[in-house]
Amino acid sequence: MSGYVILVDFLLKPGSKAEFRRAIDANARASCQTEAGCRQFDVVEPRGEPDRIILYEIYDDRAAFEVHLKTPHLAAFEAASNHLVTKKTVIAGDVVCDGSKT
Repeated sequence: MSGYVILVDFLLKPGSKAEFRRAIDANARASCQTEAGCRQFDVVEPRGEPDRIILYEIYDDRAAFEVHLKTPHLAAFEAASNHLVTKKTVIAGDVVCDGSKT
């Protein structure tokens, strides 16, 4: 099993989650629908943390992620959401075990 994983942890300005979700949901859908190398793009709302969103993304490899970074939908997301974010943390990793596979 292989895959290039990106985790993005966003802390949002209070009260901005609905606007941020509209932008990130559109980006997630576009990534999965238009990028051949994007396997998964999940938007997660941690319970009890109304101003936090976490992304879990899996790409075929680093090159597929680099393609993602140059897409119009990512540029549109960033333009629509940068002013809503107080902190952004990005973690890159590799899939080493997919628990759903035998």
